[in-house]
Amino acid sequence: MSAKIIINNNGSIKVEGEVELYDGSGGKYELGDKKAIFLCRCGQSSNKPFCDGSHKGCGFQSQVVAFDLTAPKPGA
Repeated sequence: MSAKIIINNNGSIKVEGEVELYDGSGGKYELGDKKAIFLCRCGQSSNKPFCDGSHKGCGFQSQVVAFDLTAPKPGA
């Protein structure tokens, strides 16, 4: 199983490829044959955890830039 996850600026999280998605209680979301899903980051979607485009009207802003999690923290 492999997936590509893209954090969109000012928007959703796009998950491409084969993936299984579960809720906090272990319930599995049936995704059918979808090649991509979009997950909400703004918290305003009426279809959580999936994005419904609400971020466009609620003023959600989040610019993201990839960084190296394995790099040592400055001054460490």
